[in-house]
Amino acid sequence: MSATRVVALSGGVGGAKLALGLYRVLPPDTLTVIVNTGDDFEHLGLYICPDLDTTLYTLAGLANPELGWGRRDETWTFMQTLEALGGETWFRLGDADLALHVERTQRLRGGTTLSAIVTDIARRLGIEATVVPVSDEPIRTQLTTSEGELAFQEYFVRRRCEPRVQAITYAGAAAARLAPAARAALESAALETIILCPSNPYLSVDPLLAVAQLLPAVRAARVPVVAVTPLVGGQAVKGPTAKIMRELGIPLTPRAIAQHYAGWIDGFVLDRADAAQADTFEVPVHVTDTLMKTLEDRERLAREVLAFAATLARA
Repeated sequence: MSATRVVALSGGVGGAKLALGLYRVLPPDTLTVIVNTGDDFEHLGLYICPDLDTTLYTLAGLANPELGWGRRDETWTFMQTLEALGGETWFRLGDADLALHVERTQRLRGGTTLSAIVTDIARRLGIEATVVPVSDEPIRTQLTTSEGELAFQEYFVRRRCEPRVQAITYAGAAAARLAPAARAALESAALETIILCPSNPYLSVDPLLAVAQLLPAVRAARVPVVAVTPLVGGQAVKGPTAKIMRELGIPLTPRAIAQHYAGWIDGFVLDRADAAQADTFEVPVHVTDTLMKTLEDRERLAREVLAFAATLARA
């Protein structure tokens, strides 16, 4: 396998879209995707990893385009039967998706690390890129809300992001160690660029940054770090980013997100809808269409992000 050339830091659906674009325009075995695990939780006795699974399904061409999560061509016999039996159905698990959760849970109970499981599953799905959790140790995103303390999935899925967010913490992150494959990718002598995919800064990126070893490793890599905006025209492309920013009193602008990453990003990719704000940034900005509705959009954006990063490398 070739040495890592590009590292993508990613959360869920938006991050996975750009990761797929990068996967398709790069030699596939030169990409490493380091994925948020703050969304992980145990449900119905199973260990669920939503962002990791979204990344795996997306890179393998198995993602559900209608739902934006889970597998395509899914069936729901398990959930229908569970509902008839009076079980909890607020978090939906498709029949094919269920197999991954069962297999992962069994392997974890047998002592296999999450990284090793993800590596093996990626290989079995035909993925040549390296997909790795940020840590093999549990990290849990917790939200202080108008309804009290809520675990991430309780807030995001069960309560549909309705409670007002007052604070966000990442339980376990301070003591969690960076996964070995993530560290190896960031220390690769061939590394050229680190891309911060368009993921929710507070729910998907901050859990990564909360792992104490990650940011020092990013800085030590001494390569350009480029962040891609998750906002277009003052709105989140997907998810509760805009709602959370308003509730936390953060200006609803891409510049505020760039400032959130101040000190460790070298460039920012801004959507054309916000082009008028380009001169307000403290780092170089590349303006383009960031919406990724098609596969061609994902590939085009990936090429532009990589080309922009290369100009920073030459500066």
